[in-house]
Amino acid sequence: MGVTEQRRGRRIMMTPGELDAFLTEQRTCRVATVAEDGRPHVSPLWFVWDGGSLWLYSVVRSRRWADLLRDPRISVVVDAGEEYGELRGAELSGRVERVGETPRTGEPCPGLREPERLFAAKNFGMDEMPHDGRHAWLRLSPDAVVTWDFRKLG
Repeated sequence: MGVTEQRRGRRIMMTPGELDAFLTEQRTCRVATVAEDGRPHVSPLWFVWDGGSLWLYSVVRSRRWADLLRDPRISVVVDAGEEYGELRGAELSGRVERVGETPRTGEPCPGLREPERLFAAKNFGMDEMPHDGRHAWLRLSPDAVVTWDFRKLG
């Protein structure tokens, strides 16, 4: 990577506050996992951001869930924009951990109180999380975050 590319990369990085606002307002991410045969698998999923972790509410009978049980490494992309100069986004990577029962039926779990409140309000316009007995929670506290906001290029 050349010096010009590095400078441009720094110029288009989101600040922590910009990243927080962006992840709070966006709804859908793309989740990349490693399949059993080593190939990548990418799937869309709703999420919620709590300021430090990305919370994913995944169907437990899915390829994504099976991949993550076997290998918790994950990369998630959240992006927005149509035209080149509008593109912005973030890639978060690390390892996920399961939180709460699998599948989630609504048993008391203090660690899920805030993510479920945020998720229910953001995605369902509700005060409480509905539980269908088919989904469960994964938390990604990212080890690495890469951001871009091409609107900063002027």
